[in-house]
Amino acid sequence: MRNIQKLCVSAIFTMGASAAFSQSGQMSMPHSITAGASFSIPTSGTGTGVLYITGPGQALRRDVQLGQPVAFTQGDLYCAGHYLATLVVGASTGTEEFDVIPASRPKTLSFLARPSRISIDLHDGISGAAYVFDAYDNLITQPLPVSFVLSGQYGAAQSRTITTRNGVAWTGMDSTSKLGKAKFVAQAGGISSTRVIDLVPGDPCGLTISARQNGAKLLVETSPVHDCKGNPIPDGTIVTFTEAINGVQSTADVPIKQGIARVELPAQSGATISAASGVVAGNAIHWGGR
Repeated sequence: MRNIQKLCVSAIFTMGASAAFSQSGQMSMPHSITAGASFSIPTSGTGTGVLYITGPGQALRRDVQLGQPVAFTQGDLYCAGHYLATLVVGASTGTEEFDVIPASRPKTLSFLARPSRISIDLHDGISGAAYVFDAYDNLITQPLPVSFVLSGQYGAAQSRTITTRNGVAWTGMDSTSKLGKAKFVAQAGGISSTRVIDLVPGDPCGLTISARQNGAKLLVETSPVHDCKGNPIPDGTIVTFTEAINGVQSTADVPIKQGIARVELPAQSGATISAASGVVAGNAIHWGGR
């Protein structure tokens, strides 16, 4: 049954009911039915017939004793969408159109949170989108409030309540100013879903370098590298060292180890040495005074 449910189409198209009844039998369809609910279709006339119900993902057939209601039990009709009911009595047919609408009570919540890893202190850097489904996997298209809460290891939690539109609610959240893991929770109708966001340092800030001669080489190193909030930049972050002299430059990409990046460069008098990480540039050193 679950595999069949995945074929359900959640979009609802409302059209006026139309009917062309046979003279020997008639039916009276409700304008809408809740997905999965039990219902009955009153009929009139005498004799027997066959009722066909067709729509997105489902087709039902019932033998009919005219003058008696045709009963459908809970779960018989569960795919939301626009349907056609056809009553066949002998050579005559009668048709009516009706809608199956999603149940109003949420059963599952599909929650997407991006990204899973983000730098601290970014405005609206984290996004969350929640899709609300009923017990039969129909997207609930009627407006529903969805609460979003982002809480980290430090500081106050952020919260938003967004009403769904066409079955989805979306919001943006600021990443916190502290490192660690944050819980991002979406909740609707007592159903919740949680995602974990890793909060990592921002870009390096205040990058400075120093140099000293080591034989025929210069040992160039950064001071401990931090972001603008004072958080240490993780090991493995690349620092690019550049040495320029007489219009020619050479570069070396070096990962940070234990908070510092080090490299050996040729000790050339008159060279200009600088370093950068990402979009952040450090100070420049002029070696040899020329």
